[in-house]
Amino acid sequence: MGMSAPEPPGPRRNRTTVAVVAASAAVVVACAAVGYLALRDDGNDEAGPRPTPTASASASTDKTDRDAGGGGSDPLVAGWNTVVNAKRGITFDVPASWKRQSADWVSYVTENDDPKEKPLVAMMAPAVLKEKWCTSDDDKDGTPEESSLASVGTTGEQGSTSAAEAAEDTAKTWVYGLYTQPDRSRLTVGEPESFRTKSGVEGSLVTVTSSGSPKKGKCDTDGKAVTFAFKNAAGKFVSWTYVGAHGVPDEVSDATIRQILGTVRLFKDGDGED
Repeated sequence: MGMSAPEPPGPRRNRTTVAVVAASAAVVVACAAVGYLALRDDGNDEAGPRPTPTASASASTDKTDRDAGGGGSDPLVAGWNTVVNAKRGITFDVPASWKRQSADWVSYVTENDDPKEKPLVAMMAPAVLKEKWCTSDDDKDGTPEESSLASVGTTGEQGSTSAAEAAEDTAKTWVYGLYTQPDRSRLTVGEPESFRTKSGVEGSLVTVTSSGSPKKGKCDTDGKAVTFAFKNAAGKFVSWTYVGAHGVPDEVSDATIRQILGTVRLFKDGDGED
């Protein structure tokens, strides 16, 4: 890079926002999760303009909040907890160590230099592993920024023409958005593979990783995303995604990712309508 060109900003994964919807009001609090979090009700689970932050609000992850909407089922793995995205008609389970966010949270990433913070990709009702996995104050502003180790969540794939297309595009965008931008050349994209969950949901699975991403801050790492795209009960393309740090000692194993993925099933009361 030439001396006259400004250095592009580093990944924003260390700064997050959460939107919690209660009745018709939205409030925002700081939290630790992958990407930015906010809420807009559209087919891609994207986020609109962020509300003004407030320190007094909090998000509930109580099991009654997650399951009381109807259709929640017992976990397929003993000791795990069920995650429900009723809007997209998807249910899956996570180990007890993963923290389930509220059903109204949406996690998303943007281009680092986008002043409007238009989401590149988003996931709804995520579960997060090790919210404070890494803490740093790289910009020396006196406010530590927290990075999580990994997240899993679900997305509406509006506009996709095939499960393979949806899975590849979503996985690539997560790794780019969180770990490699502005460089897309460091992505390794796996071939789409057919996958069938324990409940019989069939779709396309794509794994994307990055390698050699410049480490500009303490918490910068390479990334990995695994996206499983399929049609819900309403016949619409949706997807489940794992995204997390890659090449680190406590990276989530492929066996664990596949075990979580294997629990993906259709939400019995979900119609998938926007």
